Amino acid sequence: MMKKTLSLLLAVSLLLGLGLTTAAAEGKQTINLWSFTDEVPRMVEKYLEFNPDFAAKYDVKTTIIATTDGAYQPALDQALAAGGADAPDIYCAEAAFVLKYTQGDAFSFAATYKDLGIDVAEVASADIAQYTVDIGTNPEGDLVALGYQATGGAFIYRRSIAKEVFGTDDPAEIGAKIGPGWDKFFEAAEALKEKGYGIVSGDGDIWHAVENSSEAGWVVDGKLNFDPNREEFIDISMKLREQDLYNDTQDWTDAWFADMKGEGAKGIFGFFGPAWLINYVMAGNSGGSAPGEGTYGDWAVSEPPVGFFWGGTWLLANAASGKKEAVGKIIHWITLDTSETGLQYHWANGTLEGEGGTKDTVASGVVMAKSDGSLPFLGGQNMFDVFVPANQFANGKNLTQYDETINRYWRDSVRMYTSGQISRDEAIAQFKQNVADNLDVTVE
Repeated sequence: MMKKTLSLLLAVSLLLGLGLTTAAAEGKQTINLWSFTDEVPRMVEKYLEFNPDFAAKYDVKTTIIATTDGAYQPALDQALAAGGADAPDIYCAEAAFVLKYTQGDAFSFAATYKDLGIDVAEVASADIAQYTVDIGTNPEGDLVALGYQATGGAFIYRRSIAKEVFGTDDPAEIGAKIGPGWDKFFEAAEALKEKGYGIVSGDGDIWHAVENSSEAGWVVDGKLNFDPNREEFIDISMKLREQDLYNDTQDWTDAWFADMKGEGAKGIFGFFGPAWLINYVMAGNSGGSAPGEGTYGDWAVSEPPVGFFWGGTWLLANAASGKKEAVGKIIHWITLDTSETGLQYHWANGTLEGEGGTKDTVASGVVMAKSDGSLPFLGGQNMFDVFVPANQFANGKNLTQYDETINRYWRDSVRMYTSGQISRDEAIAQFKQNVADNLDVTVE
């Protein structure tokens, strides 16, 4: 508890130093914003800059607590439950735990978008990715959260390897080589192996596609649901290892990053992920910053073997907030405004901080249709051509509030099996025992 308290104090003190948190000015009302990164707070700073009349009436006090060591959720829960003047008016939740706040134990704290004065009919007119709407809808059928990003996934592959092995780097043709379905994916993997390449870096690259292509979530009616797609991951993982189709790395490790540079044990063809993986992970680990340097510019995106999404941040408002109208204006600007002055357009075109910023996929298909998603990192390809349809294939009805923990148990057990420490049956039994011992979930 002391560690979490110190983390909170450190976060707030850093914000004071950065000028992101200000005391409520005399005559102004304070809107409390809680987040786990500075991304949304910086958006709100821009909203205040773009709307001086609003800024003259409201001051925004920001609290940022990283999700490291699980510190964010307990602090947020306590602040929501305590209420009062310091309670969050706006708060953020990421994909790993958003269901807790939209449909799970803490859903009652969330105000409906309708109560914020937001016309929910704009969801359809803005062509908001359906999976984000499903995730942000409470058990009573009311919209309580939306994201600003769309995180539908694609297959991100090396153009040079595609040309060498398949004779083309055309995204449509590569998409047809690796899918649809895992059988075609493994046919492509064998062709790559013959040329000395791995199709992915590690089994973690496939996990998110497997997890989010499942029909149902880990927990159904209070019981552990072992979806066949998620169980199949154990066999997919072993096949990658036994047939030597990857470099056997773990995601978010130096070896994984090395494969993005093309510096691993063998060249790796591709990675599964949304646009944020390209922008904030792969580009910085490509060994260059312009085409021709490292692997920068030698990438493209194609349709994946199965539809999936990975990650994202949703915005919610406190049902107890006394500033719902003002809060609604901020949230609307971030999540539903499709004009060229809205956050979505700036985010898609990389212009929030001025020209030349990072382009990203956004929740609105309408915005992406009128935006330029071409990236030098992708050899000039317009990524929106692939990511817009990818968002439509993503499923938002297979998440639960327990996913972060259950995913870890499953992946750890699978890794022990593929490394030869335990049998397949033992891996499944160990996984189920971990769920039964640590979560309020019935395991049969």
